[in-house]
Amino acid sequence: MITTSNYFQKIKDIDVSKLPAKLKEGYEFVKELTENHATWDYYKSDKDIKATVDEYLANLSAYAATELPGKPHSKPLTNKKDLEQQAREVAKKLIRGAVEKGDTVPELKKSYMGSSNGISSSMIRGNKILVDRVGEIKVDFSFPLQSVYNEVLEELPAKKAERVHTKPKKQKQSTPGNTTHVRISTSNAKPVERVDDAVRFIKRYALMHGKEKTDVQILQFINALQKAIVEKRVRKNSHYAKEISYIQDNLVKLYNVMDGKVEIKVNDKVLKKFLEIAGSQKVRLSVNYLKRYIGIQGKHIDKEKAKKLIDLMKKAVKKGDITKADPYAQRLDNVFLSLQKFIDVARKDDTLEVHKSVLEGIQEALDGCCHCEGECHKNSKSLHGFDASLDVLAPVGNTDNGIMGSVEFTQLNFDTLGFMGKWKDLIGDPAEGFTAMVYGPPKFGKSYLCIDLAGYLARHHGNTLYVAREEKLHKTLQQKLIEKNAQHPCLKLSNFLPADLTGFQFIFLDSVSKLGLTPADLEALKANNPGKSFIYVFHVTKGGKFRGANTFQHDVDVVIEVPERGKAIQFGRFNQGGEMEIFDAELAA
Repeated sequence: MITTSNYFQKIKDIDVSKLPAKLKEGYEFVKELTENHATWDYYKSDKDIKATVDEYLANLSAYAATELPGKPHSKPLTNKKDLEQQAREVAKKLIRGAVEKGDTVPELKKSYMGSSNGISSSMIRGNKILVDRVGEIKVDFSFPLQSVYNEVLEELPAKKAERVHTKPKKQKQSTPGNTTHVRISTSNAKPVERVDDAVRFIKRYALMHGKEKTDVQILQFINALQKAIVEKRVRKNSHYAKEISYIQDNLVKLYNVMDGKVEIKVNDKVLKKFLEIAGSQKVRLSVNYLKRYIGIQGKHIDKEKAKKLIDLMKKAVKKGDITKADPYAQRLDNVFLSLQKFIDVARKDDTLEVHKSVLEGIQEALDGCCHCEGECHKNSKSLHGFDASLDVLAPVGNTDNGIMGSVEFTQLNFDTLGFMGKWKDLIGDPAEGFTAMVYGPPKFGKSYLCIDLAGYLARHHGNTLYVAREEKLHKTLQQKLIEKNAQHPCLKLSNFLPADLTGFQFIFLDSVSKLGLTPADLEALKANNPGKSFIYVFHVTKGGKFRGANTFQHDVDVVIEVPERGKAIQFGRFNQGGEMEIFDAELAA
């Protein structure tokens, strides 16, 4: 079996030129990914990359076992016993991934799983696994599903096998003496209209302490946090930016090394600090009642439901939980009168009326003004607080939020960078803060193209950073700079991605896979650096089947493909169909 632990040694004994086309593509991809068979550091940087490598290694193993000449293990399979053994390996390979995930035999029976990749062919039918091809040899073998399943379990690493055998454990009940018990105190919490999103994530992270979480749950947390950052609900200038960065970094590191399920342990000092932050804010009781009222407006409700809400409000006032000093006291008075009127006059099928006077000012509370401590609501007679929040959500000139008439929209002026010459012919004229991706097979000229573009941007449009993780700061990069005459004081080079990109307007990432960045990382990078333009370089196999790039291309403004050596084609949003020769002598732009 060829795995990541023995691949670098095994591949030396294989004549790559004689491999099938599909395996040659896999070989080229892995060679680039591992920096010429030197490191597996980027193997787990992206799920698509890992899946592509795993599939290649499995196919190469099957091929090596049946087709490689001159090896003791690859003699022609002329007798039935040898063929049967290889067919059984094909059957085990078919279900191995599903068994690792914890699928049971009954679940596999229902799946009708099958695989045919040009090297082997197998399928599940009822209680059997059928194998009809091993290498280039057509066969007809059938194996009991349960028997093959048991063999796969025995071959799995101990941790994975234990995860398959063991049912999920029930969470232990927390008790005062339990060391994993986490308690959040809100006794000194600041009352707010909406708890800050950063505080919500810090609370969620702290409450994970002492609990078992799966890799899927950790990934969901990471994705939720990335989404909040992209949507600017959690901002770079947040009071808790350092804590959010700590959470993100630790979850990503954990996810990249965990195998299935793990018990979360938060550092004692960090946990204490995070619990204090988690209990630092709580939603005003008055706002909670306003939300409940909003939820029943315009609906058929009975008098008992209205009376229950009134009683809760009276009790809160009696206990001193809501006072006249509450910024929403007047709003609650209006709610009280509305509910009391409904109780006094409503018939059985009446609907709670929607009152404009009652609604006045409520929406601004529900939209989450968290930091003004009610000052913007005192003596408020209009919705000016809500209008002001719209300025934050949709600044002038920003059409990404809100509703705008088509006539007004067509009269807006959008500033562009003013591209000239061959770059305008290829790309068009993008706006400030554009995103682009460049992709194609190895050695076709992607880096030449990007170095040339970086030089143009530095000469004409602003400070540019070229992150050359692919070539690093070596002679080959120097040669490209000289050949393209791209050197300029405004163009800086680096072999790593700096944490602070403040001084740069244009940033090239060559390449995304070598930097270990996922699509979510790129989205977060863009969200944390508004107004900056990013150019991402992706690798694909010779068949153009790298799914990471294919998924991400829908989210960028400019898409440049290098489908053949020396030729670039652009099919993004600004200039569909633009083309350029990469290696031809260039006119000064």
